[in-house]
Amino acid sequence: MSLGDEHEASGGYGGTGQTRTRLPDTGADPYGTPRRPRSSSRSLVTVVGVVVLLIAAIAFANRGDDGSPSDDAATKPESAATAPSGQRPVQSKSAAGIPSGFAQDQEGAESAAANYAVVLVSADILKPARRPEIVRQVFDAGRVSELERNLDQVYDKAFLDKVGLDANGNAPKGSTYVSRTMPVGTKVTDYGGSTATVEVWCTGVYGMTGESSQNPVTSDWFTMTLQLRWTDGDWKVDSFSQKEGPAPVNGDNKVSTSDDISKAVEEFGGFTYAR
Repeated sequence: MSLGDEHEASGGYGGTGQTRTRLPDTGADPYGTPRRPRSSSRSLVTVVGVVVLLIAAIAFANRGDDGSPSDDAATKPESAATAPSGQRPVQSKSAAGIPSGFAQDQEGAESAAANYAVVLVSADILKPARRPEIVRQVFDAGRVSELERNLDQVYDKAFLDKVGLDANGNAPKGSTYVSRTMPVGTKVTDYGGSTATVEVWCTGVYGMTGESSQNPVTSDWFTMTLQLRWTDGDWKVDSFSQKEGPAPVNGDNKVSTSDDISKAVEEFGGFTYAR
């Protein structure tokens, strides 16, 4: 979102609408001899003083840590729940292309939740042939059968027809169905070592490209809550829910053409998310 430019009142000073007048120095003739310029020696002293201060500032900034905590460090608040931790993202991916091998800690649970949110609100989840593979990778084994039945009922033919997809979840020729999710932040609301509840604040784009599309690509903001369980050496989803927002005020971006959106989806890949 771009911020609007701020301007002062025309011809005014500080937004007061008044003009600023320079007054003459006390006791001086405003029409007399102009003020004497500073001597060259005084200017030289000023320049040397500035250089010395700059050198001292650079030395202070580059000095090594002596290991003793400063007053600022002692009073600095802890990092927010969604602040990056510097942990490396997982290196392994399943056959379904979904990240796996998360650490058994709170940060690992947050990483798993962020990556699972991406795939659970993706175009692939709408494809009947692709959905079982995703469900088996993301969900706890004991919930797979139930979730497969539920998702098959939600994403039935009537739903696919409504968004413009065929029975296989494919878009019409010349069009692209877009459903891409981008996590903005994560928050652990409950953690018990082998269980975790993580909220993932997301934004995303979804809809159908094409000049005749009845469902043009638009943006969305939502929060997913995932109940995770540690099983078989990884975090798996036990259940999940979704709610709207928090959503910011819409920006003043120029709307792109359908072709631009299609190219962006094809040319820009996604990410593996980690704390």
